[in-house]
Amino acid sequence: MLNIVLHEPEIPANTGNIGRTCVATGTRLHLIEPLGFSLSEKALKRAGMDYWKDLDVTTYLDYEDFLNRNPGAKIYYASTKAPQTYAEVSYEEDCFIMFGKESAGIPEEILLKNQERCVRIPMINDIRSLNLSNSVAVILYEALRQQNFSHMQLEGQLTKYHWK
Repeated sequence: MLNIVLHEPEIPANTGNIGRTCVATGTRLHLIEPLGFSLSEKALKRAGMDYWKDLDVTTYLDYEDFLNRNPGAKIYYASTKAPQTYAEVSYEEDCFIMFGKESAGIPEEILLKNQERCVRIPMINDIRSLNLSNSVAVILYEALRQQNFSHMQLEGQLTKYHWK
């Protein structure tokens, strides 16, 4: 199972959207404190809709707590500052993909210690960054594609009709 990690997320709606994406893809969500909101906040629940109760979510006191509770984890670090794109790596079935807080990203000290596993989403130079929930979706779906969407429904179904 894949794992999405949010390092000190600040905006509840983004985390709610990411939580909904995690439920839809069978992905675990890991939240590293401090959070910029309360987990009981309305905006978080509204963005995650009624899926939040189905979310496999774990919170951590800080980055060190996360590392201590996930020893040996293979972690990819998503950053606009990374030397390689997200499509240049092979994501393992149980890897962790970390994203930083909306205002500052993942601290550069963490990025420097893990340079070979830092990935970015290509953008034109005039754009500072993508929305956090969009970034998670882009990279998560690449990891799922590489795993052939192994545990996911691949065919859509019409409500009133049937595909030929």
